[in-house]
Amino acid sequence: MSELGLHNLKPNPGSTANTKRLGRGKGSGQGKTAGKGHKGYNARSGGGVRPGYEGGQMPIYMRLGKLRGPHMKKSMPIGPFRTYAVPVNVARLAAAFVAGSEVTPEALVEKGIVKNTRTPIKVLGGGDIGVALTVRMHAFSASAVQKIEAAGGKAELL
Repeated sequence: MSELGLHNLKPNPGSTANTKRLGRGKGSGQGKTAGKGHKGYNARSGGGVRPGYEGGQMPIYMRLGKLRGPHMKKSMPIGPFRTYAVPVNVARLAAAFVAGSEVTPEALVEKGIVKNTRTPIKVLGGGDIGVALTVRMHAFSASAVQKIEAAGGKAELL
């Protein structure tokens, strides 16, 4: 092949197809109505329904609830990428467990602090903890780890 330049640029063979020439006589197979059928909204120039139109039914984007605000994680709470953790403060752990006990998600369910173990649990540093506990949880805040270790306990990630 000769040197590449602006004078000999062209698409690769087979990568482009000729556009369908509409309304150019009966012999073309797309004559008269040019493949648009007879009359009606879709036969007209600019005709056809807009994206999201559901035939007069209230569209899905209007049926779903919306929380307003820029850059909010919970603004449009649909889709697979929403992250969520159940918060539990260290003060709740101190009140519910005796010194030396092991705190796990299952133990929190037994004590009635959280409903189930399906969602991850994050331990937060609200309140004071005076008992030494071994806490095994999905996530911790920095202040929660500091308070648990200051009380003589251990904070371990699951």
